[in-house]
Amino acid sequence: MLPLRFIDRVKFFVERQFVKGALFQLLVVGAIIALISITGGLLAFPAGEGEDVGDAVWWAFLRLTDPGYLGDDQGSWLRFVSTILTVSGYVVFMGTLVAILTRSLIARMTALERGLTPVAFRNHVVIIGWNSRTLPLIRELLSASGSMRQHLLGHDSSRLKLVVLAEDMSALQAEELRAEPGIGRKARQIVLRSGSALQPDALHRAACLNAAAVIIPSDSHELNSLVSADVETIKALMSLDALARRQNVTRPFVVAEIQDLRKLPIARRAYSGPLQVVPGDATIASLMAQNLIHPGLSEVYNELLTDQSGNEFYVRSGEHFAGDSLSSIAMRCPRAVICGLLRREEEHWRVQLNAPSDTVVTEADKVVFIAPEFNDTQPLKASGYRLNPLERKALDDKHKPANRLTKKKVLILGWNDRLPALVHELGSYRQYRFELDIVSILPAQERERSIDRYHIGSAKAHCRHVETDFMQEGELHDIEPAQYDSIVLTSSDRVNSGEEADARAIVGQSILEEHLKQTDEPPQLLVELSDPDNAILLGHQRGETIISPLILSHLLAQVALRPELRLVFDELFTEGGAEIYFRAPEDYGIRGSLPFWKLEAMVAERGETALGVYYHESHQGRRLQLNPERDAALNLSPQDRLVILTDTGLHKNLPTGAQSQ
Repeated sequence: MLPLRFIDRVKFFVERQFVKGALFQLLVVGAIIALISITGGLLAFPAGEGEDVGDAVWWAFLRLTDPGYLGDDQGSWLRFVSTILTVSGYVVFMGTLVAILTRSLIARMTALERGLTPVAFRNHVVIIGWNSRTLPLIRELLSASGSMRQHLLGHDSSRLKLVVLAEDMSALQAEELRAEPGIGRKARQIVLRSGSALQPDALHRAACLNAAAVIIPSDSHELNSLVSADVETIKALMSLDALARRQNVTRPFVVAEIQDLRKLPIARRAYSGPLQVVPGDATIASLMAQNLIHPGLSEVYNELLTDQSGNEFYVRSGEHFAGDSLSSIAMRCPRAVICGLLRREEEHWRVQLNAPSDTVVTEADKVVFIAPEFNDTQPLKASGYRLNPLERKALDDKHKPANRLTKKKVLILGWNDRLPALVHELGSYRQYRFELDIVSILPAQERERSIDRYHIGSAKAHCRHVETDFMQEGELHDIEPAQYDSIVLTSSDRVNSGEEADARAIVGQSILEEHLKQTDEPPQLLVELSDPDNAILLGHQRGETIISPLILSHLLAQVALRPELRLVFDELFTEGGAEIYFRAPEDYGIRGSLPFWKLEAMVAERGETALGVYYHESHQGRRLQLNPERDAALNLSPQDRLVILTDTGLHKNLPTGAQSQ
């Protein structure tokens, strides 16, 4: 072993002190200042400076720390020593000390921005993860009414407290919150904390075990990633469950998004506390399937399932209406449409949408409304405005939708990991036979394997795979898109970002518009986007849009605030049971102008529920008008459509995970 030089030993010692932090760095610099002062005092003492060596060292220290003393020295030697000390003071005393203090302050501010200290909250909401769902989810929670918050947070609901836990938090996320429409100044209510959900310290930092609800939104599918977003979600559930078990405390209510429906049983085993799982891919696939069956439906659930202005689903406890019929409740709620109720049966809830108006509500029931605000579902007092009684009988067989097989030919442009769920969802509809042509540059065998592995043994739609890039000139001409009933443009997860994926879908829509402009009856066009900011790029192009992050964020927020709404969504947007239909006014003998309350009564005579009107052309700036004013005159043309809630008469096959936990 070669011996270390003395200078190397000194360097190593100084290095070890500097890495210990600002305090040790200041001690090292202080020692260097003391050494320079002593050396300068020893050099100045022979020239007659000071009565003793101590005075000479003090003289040197003053020159080292304050350049103003430089002009008081006499003699060449003292001036030379004083100059050296002054220059050393600039370098060591001022430069090094300021650098150490500045660096320490910046490090401290950075640590505070990352949020490494535990929060002292109780009955708050924790969001784990920062992804495309987070900002819309925060906006949804902040916009929820006080009554909705009180259901979740109890009496401590005067101000919603939100904690976001994610890795590498910084001032950048705080700036995104302040710049997000719908959040702005409310960003002060949000506490950001850094850390991984797999670390007990990070979960403690966000006070997850004291939270009223923990929401785990899933990130988007990642290209060539061995660790999927579902794996991260399940690991987070396991970490939270282990922390609660270790501390022997009650587990908080958790709402988690799982992309792959097959992982639902694993997610439930990972967490033994109260848990609601939202299958992201299956949910969006169900909405897309419903939209292919009922063109125009995307505008309905874009209003009902996003934070856009308009109406939303609300649920009120039956204790407010015990003993009343649905008809009498509707009379006292003129700003809401009653869709039905939830009835408790043993350990599960049974959904009864489009229920007869004479159904009597009990304290254990929950009434389902569509209304602009939660306060609109509050019954008016006796002196308030009342509607006329509405009589809706049970739907008879002759008015149920025709139970005949309908064929639909669908062209799907692009590929993502959500398409296997869509193929199986379309295959579950017994009244329809879907023939799908899927166009993508991904090898056909790989796509077929993904579809076959998604849900072994379940029905799936017939698929034909085409290997080509539909963005290339001339490829669409060979496909002949005009021959299809519907065309779906998917947001690909085979590119590096949501912006690039949406760019392909948006440009593809423009190419289709150009290709179909000479077609007399062009097919229905449905575009899926993964970035909400890109919706504005579509402008006034023809077609419908589904923005997956907005819809899933709304579902996560609503399920956290009102878990029972999950059952309503499953009932409406899956095959069988109650569904939303578009009907021509002539089907009910409606012509010309009439108020909405009269339209409601005419629809109720058929045993159905009127939700609103879908105009053929834009009417007062919009085509869809849900829950209009009861006395407002509706000028209906034969091309307009009524938005109706009815029963298909088919047995409901709930997807795995649809039952309330």
